[in-house]
Amino acid sequence: MWFLRILILTVILFLVYYLIKYIINPKRKLELAHEQRRYYFFDDFDNVRKNFLLTYNGVLFEGEKYLGSTSNSFEVVSIFIFPRDLASLQGLTKDDFLLIEENVRGHYPNAKIDWKSPIKDLLKK
Repeated sequence: MWFLRILILTVILFLVYYLIKYIINPKRKLELAHEQRRYYFFDDFDNVRKNFLLTYNGVLFEGEKYLGSTSNSFEVVSIFIFPRDLASLQGLTKDDFLLIEENVRGHYPNAKIDWKSPIKDLLKK
């Protein structure tokens, strides 16, 4: 009887652990924000080689980070942002892209942010 109680308790703890792990998973939060057309920034700040993902207004963007030297340290100095799906850009304005750029600059203040075409062409106008 005591073995059955320990087994049930172990199973319950196991389920609670994986439920909490699922709820706080940042990839799941990104997908949920993308579906709900909200802003969400997903990045591994410790790993410069990994691109960041962000979603805004139902559009998924990817940002390539490049490491370089600043006056006193090595930091991300250049970022190229591009949409994963060009067709999903419909309805976004120049102000939307400037807002995204401002939010990314909050995470990487020393980085020069560039957009890939066709967004780059829109921002030049």
